[in-house]
Amino acid sequence: MLNLQCLQRGVKILFFTFLLIITNYSVFAQKQKTINLPDYDEAWLHYGFIIAGHTSTYRLNYNDAFVGDIENTAINPTNNVGFTLGFLLNLRVSQFLDLRVTPQVSFYENNLDFIFRSAQDNRREVVERTTVEVPILLKYKSVRRGNHRMYVVGGIKPAIDATRREEEGVGDQNRLLLNNTNLSLDYGVGVDIYYPLFKFSPEIRFSHGLIDVLIPNDFSTNFSRLTTHSITLYLNFE
Repeated sequence: MLNLQCLQRGVKILFFTFLLIITNYSVFAQKQKTINLPDYDEAWLHYGFIIAGHTSTYRLNYNDAFVGDIENTAINPTNNVGFTLGFLLNLRVSQFLDLRVTPQVSFYENNLDFIFRSAQDNRREVVERTTVEVPILLKYKSVRRGNHRMYVVGGIKPAIDATRREEEGVGDQNRLLLNNTNLSLDYGVGVDIYYPLFKFSPEIRFSHGLIDVLIPNDFSTNFSRLTTHSITLYLNFE
């Protein structure tokens, strides 16, 4: 079981570390004239690892059957935090374009607040997922200026829930059931910072689910679609 307070503390530490590094680097870059790793981007292949913190939620769409029926149930998804660990494989395509593949494991915890119109037994369901993801991204880089360069990144992210089987809970008609596979559109921005021994790349990336992950059952008749959405701070080390 994931501990929410520990996850929130971990994400706050990641964001604080990100701001501290960027602030220190800006001061250092004004004084430092040495070009670190001058031939780094000429190599066609690079490896690395990633550490990331994210906030995620579900987007739930209602259908026409929901309107006007006092017996129907409303569901309010709320944001929650988690973290990601993974590896990085970067292939040089051209001077300003890379192909990046980052196999990773992400830990999610999402809250669903169930609001019953005709009863007082409102409840909260916590959905915990450990997801294996393989983002496939194109990275477009700016001209390198000193020891840093900006970039934008975008692509798709196939994912599979490693903690649940697709048939699990199919007979349960009193809760939302979700597919264990997903596909998302990912895009974001970042900065490459060149140090004497490695390259560090903090990156903000947005992810929007492209497919409906809702499994139809008696409980989901009022809902037409459920997709995933997240914002992630990546700390890439190469």
